[in-house]
Amino acid sequence: MITYGRLFIGGSWAEPSDPDLLDIASPHDRSVVGRAAQARPADIDRAVSAARASFEAGAWRLTPPAERIAALRRFNALREENAEEIAHLISLENGSAGWFTRAGQLGLTRQANAYLKAAEEFGWEETLAPSDPASPVRSVVRREAVGVVAAVIPWNSPFSSATSKIIPALLAGNSVVLKVSPENSLSMGFLAGLLERVGLPEGVISVLPADRETSEYLVSHEEVDKIAFTGSTRAGRRIASIAGERLKRVSLELGGKSAAIILPDADIEKAVTGVKSGSLLNNGESCVAQTRILAPRGRYEEVVVALKELVESLRVGDPNDPGTFIGPMIRPDQQERVRDYIRLGIEEGARLVTGGPRIPAGLEKGNYVTPTVFADVDNSMRIAREEIFGPVLVVIPYDDEDDAVRIANDSEYGLSGGVWSSDEEHALAVARRVRTGTVTVNGASIDFDGPFGGFKASGIGREYGAVGLGAYTEYKTITV
Repeated sequence: MITYGRLFIGGSWAEPSDPDLLDIASPHDRSVVGRAAQARPADIDRAVSAARASFEAGAWRLTPPAERIAALRRFNALREENAEEIAHLISLENGSAGWFTRAGQLGLTRQANAYLKAAEEFGWEETLAPSDPASPVRSVVRREAVGVVAAVIPWNSPFSSATSKIIPALLAGNSVVLKVSPENSLSMGFLAGLLERVGLPEGVISVLPADRETSEYLVSHEEVDKIAFTGSTRAGRRIASIAGERLKRVSLELGGKSAAIILPDADIEKAVTGVKSGSLLNNGESCVAQTRILAPRGRYEEVVVALKELVESLRVGDPNDPGTFIGPMIRPDQQERVRDYIRLGIEEGARLVTGGPRIPAGLEKGNYVTPTVFADVDNSMRIAREEIFGPVLVVIPYDDEDDAVRIANDSEYGLSGGVWSSDEEHALAVARRVRTGTVTVNGASIDFDGPFGGFKASGIGREYGAVGLGAYTEYKTITV
């Protein structure tokens, strides 16, 4: 049993305002695997006050960028040293399969290194060359910290969501209050312990698990200067309205319903193999999952059969079993939500190729669903338009390339997507026409040096690399 009875406020562990601890249940069998304190508004006040005091005093804000970079490099090294323990904790509390949580740790190294490289090359202060050589005025442009950052993250990929915000925010000299989901109290408690070992100045960082009401209290707090949020589009709209009322800076990484376009000349075997990780990663509980599979009519049944064989070959079960590819949903309500969508797909007239609403045999004690593939799906169906957040794929036929692009773009979302073709340059040309923030060609992995974020209802702003670092700064121009 893992227990976190205190809260990490301003860089040290403190007694919570509410002494009651939350039971953390295993998604695999619903047994209690840990207990943790949860933040309430009074704890938010303490954390924000500490962050504001540290920012105004300049203990971190005025630290030279090279020293801030060195501190975050130490943090990343600590995280790498403890990667196996972190992966285990995430599987324990989230139900994410071990292959995914371990691979995620390698991704975090790439993510951190991209931020650190960007910080080393960042234009913290630059003198502009005047457009008029005869002008007696020169301009010094500085990039300075925004202030107190409220970073609010979801439960599905806690470490990735956390580091994508706290690393650039801290590199830029901000003070941060990280609000995490109650379900992730164990892994995020471990994160807090790593941050404690880095030795940041007092008040600079807090890590607080809390419910939605307390989260809204944080983002509404008058002493918060910027909100960085990852989560649902519905919650993002609410946060954007709060930010607008108070003129807070805001960045939002929201939902998705991404399409994978399989072009007629694609190698179907390779494309379907790519779907395995691009569409079913993290049990399907991923905002970037490419869950709409667009297949040409001339090869449609070939794609459907290949997907059926793939999905039926995947082992569903204990996330700590090395052979498991798909684990349980995080909570019983999420399990039922996914099963309801599967029932809805049947009601809407889609062809159930494999799977269905039944719970896999022998796994009834956990939050499991059966991985499901629907064919003969029209893009107007709800299962093709709404984010299911589970291992459910829909296969949509298209007539020609223009039709494929039209269907891919016919969504309120625009976060991710993919194109598969034997002609890489042609695939790139198609990718340029897809209105999403990220498009992969032939299963390429995300490049952490480039900006990541969404079009339309998938968000505002970008993360990763130099662009993501810049999102935590303000421009200041000094004319001399």
